[in-house]
Amino acid sequence: MSARPHQPAIEIRGLHKSFGRIEVLKGIDLDVGHGEVVCVIGPSGSGKSTLLRCVNLLEEPTAGRIRVGGVEVTDPDVDIDTVRRGIGMVFQAFNLFPHLTVLDNLTVAQRRVLRRDRTGAERIAREHLARVGLLEKEAAYPAQLSGGQQQRVAIARSLSMAPQLMLFDEPTSSLDPELVGDVLAVMRGLAEDGMTMMVVTHEMTFARDVADRVVFMDGGGIVEQGPPAEVLSRPRHERTRSFLSRVLDPSHVAGPAAEAGQLIG
Repeated sequence: MSARPHQPAIEIRGLHKSFGRIEVLKGIDLDVGHGEVVCVIGPSGSGKSTLLRCVNLLEEPTAGRIRVGGVEVTDPDVDIDTVRRGIGMVFQAFNLFPHLTVLDNLTVAQRRVLRRDRTGAERIAREHLARVGLLEKEAAYPAQLSGGQQQRVAIARSLSMAPQLMLFDEPTSSLDPELVGDVLAVMRGLAEDGMTMMVVTHEMTFARDVADRVVFMDGGGIVEQGPPAEVLSRPRHERTRSFLSRVLDPSHVAGPAAEAGQLIG
């Protein structure tokens, strides 16, 4: 993927997605800039994961246009495999090959897709295992790792393919609470290094601290978006306030009631 500097890393226009008679996405317009971290939040069933999966055509859009790195992935003639080489994706499930060691999990796609030789692939794999703090686990099998370790291996595997952008679909949702921090720390490091990231998450602290922009979705559409301090602390829409009141400390969300309380108090 290569793009002119003025083009967004991801450009979505008029995106619709239906499963049978159920319309899950109802006309999404969204850009993600190069080096930007966009966190997508919202209630279950709002279309967040479907939106993410449409970006690299894991779900086929019903209508609309998506460009990634200047390439229209919704063009019927696009070479989607070539586009996907520049996109790393980390899922809720770790999707590691259980019969392969950690090192082999990181090298198999490098060798088969990128045609790297074993020596080069292993060198790159070890660099990224070190980055996620798991170099000493290269000979282990996935079943010998904790969930948090498996997710960090999955991130290292994606990074080994030299992606230009990373998509994260609720990467901590299946982890025990004490394991979440290590995964988020790796993601914070990627953001600090300038990786373009689109993250579907329920980790509001991460969104507040790391995101350049927060997008709140509900009912298959984008309700509002903006800097974390605005969307998470001063949401404009009642639906956003209602959602955040359930997932945040109420003192973090400003609204008519909170403002009234400040005036009275």
